[in-house]
Amino acid sequence: MEGNSQVLFATAVFLISYAIIISEKIHRTAVALAGGMLVIIGGVISQEQAIEAIDFNTIGLLVGMMVIVGIARNSGLFEYLAVWAAKKSKGDPIKIMISLTVITAMLSALLDNVTTVLLIVPITFSIAKALEINPMPILFSEIMASNIGGTATLIGDPPNIMIGSATGLGFMDFVINVGPVILIIMPVTILILKLIYRKQLITREELKENIMRMDPSSEIKDVRLLKKSLIVIALTILGFFLHQYLHLESATVALSGAALLLLITNEDPEHALIAVEWPVIFFFAGLFILVGALEHVGVIEWIAMESLKLTGGEMLPTGMLILWLSAFASSFVDNIPFVATMIPLIEDMGRLGGMTDLNPLWWALSLGACLGGNGTIIGASANVVVVGMAEKRGYKWTFVGFMKVAFPLMIVSILISSIYLYFFYLT
Repeated sequence: MEGNSQVLFATAVFLISYAIIISEKIHRTAVALAGGMLVIIGGVISQEQAIEAIDFNTIGLLVGMMVIVGIARNSGLFEYLAVWAAKKSKGDPIKIMISLTVITAMLSALLDNVTTVLLIVPITFSIAKALEINPMPILFSEIMASNIGGTATLIGDPPNIMIGSATGLGFMDFVINVGPVILIIMPVTILILKLIYRKQLITREELKENIMRMDPSSEIKDVRLLKKSLIVIALTILGFFLHQYLHLESATVALSGAALLLLITNEDPEHALIAVEWPVIFFFAGLFILVGALEHVGVIEWIAMESLKLTGGEMLPTGMLILWLSAFASSFVDNIPFVATMIPLIEDMGRLGGMTDLNPLWWALSLGACLGGNGTIIGASANVVVVGMAEKRGYKWTFVGFMKVAFPLMIVSILISSIYLYFFYLT
């Protein structure tokens, strides 16, 4: 297969794979892997080139953090945090919503947003049951917080992991450049959510007393494991802060933390590795191969050239285009494949447009892709996970019902991001 036929074949496989992923008719991991294998079998790229296209730094970082959290969750740490927050809120549903929202945002910044919601949501149902309130407003707030909090750091959201790995941007780069606007967006979002749900989150005084009788310390299942987990999590986070200065990749830090926790807890590696979401890992691998094929045949470069014609190669219109395009696209399609496609596109736009500093464009992509995921039920993995957990317990969102509240909130966050980028990066 040569020339134009390679371009057409690679593009067709990518678009068909993308369409099937969006339809959710077949599991996205199976689709991405099948698409990746097709471009190899079709001769678009060799197996060696396909392996080179896989970003193993992203893969290693995800695996390392999943192992750490998988072991740490057995200690009861995260249940303790949720019950502690509920007690501190004195059983008041609105205050509980705010407390759990803030905890979700913080954990999403330091772990990852999918893992965070998997840990927090079951406790949310328990607290809502004790207060005899509808858990859906709190769950909705946790979805918003997981994506907003995850935007603030390198490890919080898969798009950031991918951007950092492709560009060499480190943990502190994201904290310093993206963190400040998140500190504005989060309180604004909480305030709007409070106004929307204040009449729904009401309970009786005697039920508040049930919450006050709960003992956070009873949630701790293994004190020794808790202490060891906290030490390793602290060391790992410190490693993320310092990894650029130590000339270590973020995957090395995460995998070192996982190895250390396995060693000091004597945890069975087989059980620890069960905590790794292998479908997610292989989804990434297939996706990287698909995008690598597009890059190999020149499709990405062609899109970059057309985009530059549209923006004139100027930083301000290019940055705003990336921010808003990322936000709207990530609302309706999974932000992971979108970002995988955008990374080489931005690199080519920078090269062809003669831009010496691409960092403002990376911050625009990060903010657009991560915050855009809040727009709809299918916009981010965390959304899908929470909605699925709610449906198993008899609580169901409609696509439109979710979007009525979520999409305007997403637009507010992107407007704030636009102002931030305009004043600090794009002019």
